[in-house]
Amino acid sequence: MKRSRAGIADVADWRNLMAAFGRAALGKRGRADVEAYRCNLDAELTALREGLLRGDYPVGQMRRFTIRDPKPRVIHAPCFRERVLHHALIAQMGPRMDLALVNDVYACRVGKGSHEAVKRVQHHARRWPYYAQIDIRQYFPSVDHRVLLHLIDRKFSDHDLLALVRDILAAHQDAPGKGLPIGALTSQNFANLYLADADRRVTQHPASRGYARYMDDLIWWGETRTDVRAVLADLRPLVEAMLKLEIKRPVRIGRSRDGVSFCGYRVFADRLLLSRRRKARFAEARREAEAAFARGDLSAGDLQSRMDAALAITAGAEATAWRRAQLARVPLAPMVVEA
Repeated sequence: MKRSRAGIADVADWRNLMAAFGRAALGKRGRADVEAYRCNLDAELTALREGLLRGDYPVGQMRRFTIRDPKPRVIHAPCFRERVLHHALIAQMGPRMDLALVNDVYACRVGKGSHEAVKRVQHHARRWPYYAQIDIRQYFPSVDHRVLLHLIDRKFSDHDLLALVRDILAAHQDAPGKGLPIGALTSQNFANLYLADADRRVTQHPASRGYARYMDDLIWWGETRTDVRAVLADLRPLVEAMLKLEIKRPVRIGRSRDGVSFCGYRVFADRLLLSRRRKARFAEARREAEAAFARGDLSAGDLQSRMDAALAITAGAEATAWRRAQLARVPLAPMVVEA
């Protein structure tokens, strides 16, 4: 496939920058940095455009913090100016990178997502008796910049565009020449592309009968245990030698009828159950919302919105009795009355 001609001039196009600002600001109305940018929009976008065309727009300004999801994760959130840049860049690069992915990649893609991934996993679990599942140890911190730039160079020909990508990658390193910052739009798209060759290696293997990937969680099916092991044996050199990643051990190999853990669900052919991890996420989201309401930081309406978002974490699973038990532990009604 020919390399895309999308270049830095397309990224710096005024209409592209205006649209990028709109996407970056979506859902962030009222934030001081967003409103400051909005009040000075023409000057900000002019500076961004001119900096892109000169090749000296500053990158790497990020806010660092830690979340539990449920294990601790270090997030590097770009400042708002850089978020606009990232949206402008991915608007031009994203569609071309998306073409490199097989259909059964579900993270950070329009029309996909975790729920669609779980549906696909259940579909394959109904059809095929055995599966193998791998994930990558410290995936984002382990992405090799030279390998990633080679993959991107195969897709794009504009030297200035590639120079901007190099600058963005160089601005964050977990180790020399390695790492993508969790929390950046560019990271999500680059991380998806990084495993595209692994996707094709699995799906094109003659013993592979079904496949799904959500970021660095890969799962495939076969008719026998030997079949799924054969796919693994073919995949491992690509992942470990060429992509310079480490597959977590032990690799999970089992029968579909015993259930598959994927994207926070325990997936069976005839039902979906919540995993312990997803239950923990719901409990944490609920505790935070109730504590904010008790402090007076949330209105009753805001609390309801937060609870709707928390309940969405459990959507699709057979968990009605569990949800009722959770809501009965600390009823909200007395808190609302007291407020």
